[in-house]
Amino acid sequence: MARIVLATFGSYGDLNPFLALALELKRRGHDPVVATAEGYRGDVEGRGVGFAPVRPDLDRGDLALFTRALDRVKGPEVIIREIMMPRVRESYADLERATAGADLLLSHSLTYAAPVLAEKKGLKWLSVVLQPLMFLSAEDPPVLAPAPWLAALRPLGPAVNRLVFRLVKLAGSRWGDPVRALRRELGLPRGADPLFDGQYSPHGTLALFSPLYGPPQLDWPEGTQACGFPFLDSDIGGKGLDPALEAFLDAGTPPVVFTLGSAAVMIAGDFFRNAAAAVQGHGVRAILLAGPSAKDLTDLPNGVEAFESAPYHDLFPRCAAVVHSGGIGTTAQVLRAGVPQLIVPFAHDQYDNAARVVRLGVGEALPERNPTGRELAATLSRLLDDDEIKQRAAQVGAAIRAENGVMVACDTIDALFL
Repeated sequence: MARIVLATFGSYGDLNPFLALALELKRRGHDPVVATAEGYRGDVEGRGVGFAPVRPDLDRGDLALFTRALDRVKGPEVIIREIMMPRVRESYADLERATAGADLLLSHSLTYAAPVLAEKKGLKWLSVVLQPLMFLSAEDPPVLAPAPWLAALRPLGPAVNRLVFRLVKLAGSRWGDPVRALRRELGLPRGADPLFDGQYSPHGTLALFSPLYGPPQLDWPEGTQACGFPFLDSDIGGKGLDPALEAFLDAGTPPVVFTLGSAAVMIAGDFFRNAAAAVQGHGVRAILLAGPSAKDLTDLPNGVEAFESAPYHDLFPRCAAVVHSGGIGTTAQVLRAGVPQLIVPFAHDQYDNAARVVRLGVGEALPERNPTGRELAATLSRLLDDDEIKQRAAQVGAAIRAENGVMVACDTIDALFL
């Protein structure tokens, strides 16, 4: 029916929502193409979805870059000024090829070339937002990782928070200069700030998170559709849980899962060792999803086992709680599973996600990225003994399972062609 290009960049938490949309669009008869870093080609084509490479690529072996990109204070500047902006012309050229003959473009918040291309080519497009943080709403002010102390201003109301975010935008205004230079070269007007208002499409924005988690606000961009979380529940080849993991789950009480998603896991430090120490002697079983370092986690206590990875949608509903770094994809999966969660944020939206989980009453958070085993044990013990959090987590889980973010988003897309 329509050729639809879905442009995204980042970790699996940024890829999987677009893949979920692409699969549903394909089911409806459209021709979706996911345009992203070359390293994700297998993940996309393995699901039978069209793929187009768009620079920059991701070098998952560059741990120094991962460390700087996940720095609480400097991380956003590293991603925007060192990774994305120097390659915005390359991104534009790649997207120009990918969108040849396209009817619609969907753009992730970091695909800064996409709005420029859509304007230059007269291409219909929708912006996509994966987490409430990106709206910088004064009505629902997010917690900013570089300055989490600003959260103390939240009770002062929209006027104060609007001023704070105006200063934030001013501080980052020069970061978008490469996009402005590209616009001049293409004969386009200066436009709005590409990092903020300029990322939103006049055709509309898809807010791909639950309205329960991030309620719609009056100061969101005009034409924003609150959709719900877009869960990707298909594994390539339908592998499901590892047999050894399945056997561990069947052998005792529901365990606590410790995971750092697909990005922070690369720089975990002592997190998983401290996690094992936290549950030792407390009668709690644990699963450590430690990525490639799982093979190095030997001599673990009884009742604790390490695995490289697991499909969250299969695992989390069978667990007592989940301890994680607070990426939006992991946070959404735990919310849907209806189990308590403990967030140990590293950077970016993770601090805001942690605050929202606490306000929802479904979990707790620790302020530091490398808590000791004792700190983890104390907080986890309170979490597992808190019947109110368990009950609230179950209620929120039921509400989110009743939503269907993928269907709402694709209905919104289809409406553009009616």
